[in-house]
This record gives sequence, C-alpha cells and structure tokens, in this order.
Amino acid sequence: MIATENLVPYSKTQLSIFKTAQLAPIKDLKLLVKDYTPIAKNALTILINISTDPEILKSLAEDDALLESVFIRITNPKEPNADLLSMLLSNLAKSDSLARLLTLTRPAVPALSAATTSLPTRKTENAINQLLALFNAGVHGNYNADATFEHLAYVFADLAKYPDVATHLANTTRENAPLLAILTPHTHPPTLPLPLRLGSVSTIRNTLLAIPNPLTHISALVPHILPSLLLPLIGPDPSFSEQETDLLPPELQLLGPEQRRETDFRVLREIVEAVFLILARCGEGSEEGEEGKGLEVREMVKVTGAYAVLREFHLGVEDEDVREGVERCVQLLMGGEEAEEMLEREREGRVTEVVDDEVGGEGLVGKEGKVLDSGGTMIQGENYKREESDSEDEKMVEVF
Repeated sequence: MIATENLVPYSKTQLSIFKTAQLAPIKDLKLLVKDYTPIAKNALTILINISTDPEILKSLAEDDALLESVFIRITNPKEPNADLLSMLLSNLAKSDSLARLLTLTRPAVPALSAATTSLPTRKTENAINQLLALFNAGVHGNYNADATFEHLAYVFADLAKYPDVATHLANTTRENAPLLAILTPHTHPPTLPLPLRLGSVSTIRNTLLAIPNPLTHISALVPHILPSLLLPLIGPDPSFSEQETDLLPPELQLLGPEQRRETDFRVLREIVEAVFLILARCGEGSEEGEEGKGLEVREMVKVTGAYAVLREFHLGVEDEDVREGVERCVQLLMGGEEAEEMLEREREGRVTEVVDDEVGGEGLVGKEGKVLDSGGTMIQGENYKREESDSEDEKMVEVF
C-alpha cells in the first residue's frame, strides 16, 4: 500500500516512469485494481491520471481482462471504489475500442436487476445497457452507498458519437421510452453535479448528431427529450403569456420562483446545439415518402412552446456563442428575415411574435458536422474543453 500511495503524485508529474520496460508498471497496476481496497484505490487513481497518454490509453482500453474486472467491481453494490471505476471508464471511452461495449455481453447482475426496471431481466446483458441500468439505479446513491456514478454520463456521451450506439440509445426502449430518456432527468437543476448535467446533455446532443436516418429517429425522440432541454433554459417567473404557457409541456408549466436557469455556459452550449440539431437534421435528405416529416418535426417543436422559451432565454444570456446559437435555432424554427427582425426587437426590449415556416440560418456544428465529444475528459469535473479538431489533445479526468 505504501508503495502505490507514494506513486500517486508521480502520476501527475512524471508519467514517463510508468512507461518503462514496455509498460510493465501498467501491467502491475492493472492487477492491483483487484487488490485490497486501499491499494486498489491508489492503483485506480494512478491509472485515471496516466490514461491521458495515448499509448497507455490504448493498453488499458483494449485489455478485455481489465474491462471485465472493472465491470465486475463497478456493478458490485458494496464496491467502495465504484466512483473511481466510473472515472476510469470515462477516460477509457475516449478510445474507439470502447465502442465494442455495444456488442459485449456480460452475465446479469442479480442485485442490479432487482434495483432497476430499465430492461427485462435476462441471463446475459448488453454491456452498455448494464451501465445504463447502473446509472439509472445508482446516480443518487440508491444502489451503492459509496457511489453516485455521475461520471458514467461522460461514458455515454463519448459512445453516443458512434452511429450504432446512437441508434441503440434511440431505438431500445424501457417503459415505452428510448434508453436515451434515462439521462433526461439529470439535465436540471443546476444544483446537480456538473459531470451529471454536462454528460447527460452531451449524450443527447451527440446522439442527435450521430444518429442515421434523422427524420425517422429524431421525430420519435422529440417528445422524450425536448422538455429536458428546454427546462434548464427557463428562469424564475418567466414572462410567458397565458397562451404560451398552455403550449408548454406540463412539466414546464407553473414553475415557481424556486426555478433556476442553468448557469454553466458549457452546459448551455450543448443544450442549444441539441435543439439546433433537432431542427437542422430533420431537414437533411429526406427518405422516400418522408418529404414532409422535417416540417412536421419543426412544427412539433414549435407547438411545445420552444419559441417562447428561446426568446426569454435569449434576452438574458451573456455568452456570445450561446446567444448566436439561440438565434440560429430561432431562424430555423420561425423563419429567416422575420426572425432576425424579432431578435433585433428583443435586443431593444420590444418583443413581437413571429409566425412563419420559412427555414434559414447556418449550422452550429460546422460545415463538416464534426461530433464534439462530451468533454467528459475532465480534471476534477471542472476543466471542460470543447474539441475543435481531431488533432487536438483531449483533457481527461485526473484525480488529485
């Protein structure tokens, strides 16, 4: 134990000492994950910190035995290091090899099956479904008293950038709702931990961007995800008319003075981009016989009162990127020139309603539609970094 404890500071400052002798120290640390709790804690802390290195990340993420060891322990309701295991998984999810979780099957965990109704009980379970069930059952400490599993939200966000995973999250149902809906209760309020909020909205956003056949999938997702995207944009006592309030989903009506708008601009950017993707991707190349579905999706968004929410939010937001994102959403939702006139009047404090189905505006996610990852590679859940190119280094969870 003393040896591993002494090595923890070096995992932050002298990563090279763990890369000697063809990564021999990494092999030892993998074994120590299965040791006594204090030793395993130190080993996990080191692995989390040094997984920022591409060579080490590859060694960890492609190791099936390590992955199985992580799953065995993280699904144990008495595992004291479960949150460290969640953090390690969130870093490993930066590797493309973790996409294999979609096809990886694991034995069912009786305690987990008893704690959740996420999916029907089976003798074996899809690994992603097992993590979703764990997240659903334990995010508030109800499954493991020593863990909240909030960093699993980052795992889902990074995996959602793969079309097959995005399709799985959108298509597989639990209680007549897509699996993606497991994350919707955790987008708000802002008192929830940042990894939970940011990871949840990033999963939704990446699913919307990566999913194929958007006309079919997004139209089915909108009723389940849109309220959870709009709620964080609403402040206390919003200035909605009675007619506008009636359009809102029931859970967004009659919000009291305790309602708080999301304050973290990283979360807000992901939310606004998700709303934009709903509106923009439903206009992509229509499948045969579905030419009108894109307009139907926009109308679906419009009749849920999204315009009123975006209008009020735009009046108070300070971040320029978020403001511009809201304006692009309104352009798609309400129409080009008239929407611009409305926005100008908003800036002057004279808000008028616009009703127009014309579509205009440019995208938020760039001409190539690059998937931005969750930002789940974080230091102590604080250092979020948006990825602007494939060549940029990704920040990852580090434990101090």
